[in-house]
Amino acid sequence: MKENVVIIGGGIAGMAAAKQLQVLGYQPIIVEQKSTLGGHVSQWYKLFPDMTPAQDVIDELAKDLKGVNVFLETRVLNWERSLLQHEYDVTLSNGVQIHTKAVLVASGFRLFKAAKKEEYGYGVYDHVITNADLERWMRGREDKRIPAKPRAIGFVHCVGSRDLKAGNSQCSKVCCTTAIKQAIEMKERYPEAEIYCFYMDLRLFGKKYEDFYINAQRDFGVHFIRGRVSEVGETIDGRLQVKAEDTLQGKPLKVQLDLLVLMSGMVCNVETQTWAKELHLNIDNDGFLKSADNVMHIVESNRPGIFYAGACTGTKTVPETLAEANAAALAIHKYLSDD
Repeated sequence: MKENVVIIGGGIAGMAAAKQLQVLGYQPIIVEQKSTLGGHVSQWYKLFPDMTPAQDVIDELAKDLKGVNVFLETRVLNWERSLLQHEYDVTLSNGVQIHTKAVLVASGFRLFKAAKKEEYGYGVYDHVITNADLERWMRGREDKRIPAKPRAIGFVHCVGSRDLKAGNSQCSKVCCTTAIKQAIEMKERYPEAEIYCFYMDLRLFGKKYEDFYINAQRDFGVHFIRGRVSEVGETIDGRLQVKAEDTLQGKPLKVQLDLLVLMSGMVCNVETQTWAKELHLNIDNDGFLKSADNVMHIVESNRPGIFYAGACTGTKTVPETLAEANAAALAIHKYLSDD
């Protein structure tokens, strides 16, 4: 009989790990709160830097999940150590109880709530949206906040990231490149529009990311302005007036826009933090789950039999998440084989 491995979260990390675990001879069981698999990536339009359709990634992962038990619209109600040492009894909201020696936490992240940064006017002004709102619109969802023919569009980096007042001093890693990607996409849709990116520092660490940035300037004419947006207001004709400081030129800047996109950063799910505390799993100072260490044992927790993959331990790109999922599956295999 195949051994159960419970996977909490049906995003790309959970899906990729389930595929690998099944190949290794285990019975993966995915527990997902939403009605579909794919997590945040399933809501995205294209992925940087190659502009890969996000749905292609989801479809590729989903086709290899035949035989995997998947519980959708299901939560973990209770998760406790069994009478046997280092084994766990997991109770789900659908009444199913699972006994397992290994649990993979792939619960992902949530986006910072942009309304907390009141100076940007999210939820106040008609034409202020988030990066996630824009991706859903690109996938075909109607959004009346996005004008039919915008003449000027702005992107604000680091919303809720690298911000002590917001309680998050860390970089969200993907926001700079996402802003560049979305700026290019909007320029392709609206060639006559002026596009502005307001940034603190551009952090483009990945393969081909720097090329992506150069192309945005050279081929698409995107304006990059180094400086924080200090205030967003609304003009009498319904446009947005954005005030910022251009730190490279050393002077204040005022520009009128038809659409402002806030790049909300990644933060840890509150529910993940709650049951992590109940299970005595360590939480790092950035609010994400803390790996056993950040070099050699990044997919392992401080508890035997509990493993991590993806953005539950911190901000990750899609390639990093998929690589970590495969690494976690192999770590679980080694753990169960040694056991």
